[in-house]
Amino acid sequence: MARSDVLSSVDAVLAAMEEQSYVADQGLATAVFLAAKLGKPLLVEGEPGCGKTEIAKVLAAATGGELVRLQCYEGLDANASLYEWNYAKQLLTIRLHERDRDAGDLETEIFGERFLLRRPLLQVLTADGPVPPVLLIDEVDRADEEFEGLLLEILSEYQVTIPELGTIKAKAIPRVVITSNRTRELSDALKRRCLYVYLGFPSLEKEVAILRRKVPALEDGFARDIATFVQRVRAEEDLVKRPGIAETLDWAAALLALGEHGVRRNVVEQTLGFLVKDAQDLKSLRPARLDALLGTT
Repeated sequence: MARSDVLSSVDAVLAAMEEQSYVADQGLATAVFLAAKLGKPLLVEGEPGCGKTEIAKVLAAATGGELVRLQCYEGLDANASLYEWNYAKQLLTIRLHERDRDAGDLETEIFGERFLLRRPLLQVLTADGPVPPVLLIDEVDRADEEFEGLLLEILSEYQVTIPELGTIKAKAIPRVVITSNRTRELSDALKRRCLYVYLGFPSLEKEVAILRRKVPALEDGFARDIATFVQRVRAEEDLVKRPGIAETLDWAAALLALGEHGVRRNVVEQTLGFLVKDAQDLKSLRPARLDALLGTT
């Protein structure tokens, strides 16, 4: 499929994601298609490790657009996400002017674009390649609410105002994917600017399909046994952290690396840390409870 046709229809999106080894359903493909068609950001919420971040990576790979990632964290501000001035370079220029007794317009010079450090948001707005970039704003729920306010103008108009330079507007609307693990509720203002999709844990059949696609060395029966056990673990209501698809894939790769061809009790116990990533959960799953999950009691 030509890259120019990747976002031409829902079926084309499904085919492109399949080509990138991403197992998507009709609902997700429709959301990706409409976000691109309408120039809207796509807000993806859901369980950790269920493929939210991968959507942006797949979209960039399928379209040929540059992937620009902004990893969110507490305290993220405009300097780290949008732009800042290269103060060291500005100071050096000022000293050179003083040494040479240059009477030129120093202020205009040091606040020119060559002194501007473009962070991910501004990098996307000023991109001028033949294909729109893909902006991944990852785990936006980890950032402060003030950061959401910074995003509103950018996501509404795809522009930003820099006092020293004026308003910079995107030459082409970027494809934007925003992910959230729902550690806090996002503002209604941000949600209104986005199309929304929720990714939960996969069904057994979908998890088997993902395993077969991502770990092709797995035999069909082995993939199903792995997925079945993971589904049982996930169903335990008292777990602090249920394993996501990422943990399933890691565990499957570990079992293959050990030369395993089935889910054996002693090997499961030895490798459970690939699947369960919380000390309390690990302790609670040994030993009789593990036997029950494996169906050996």
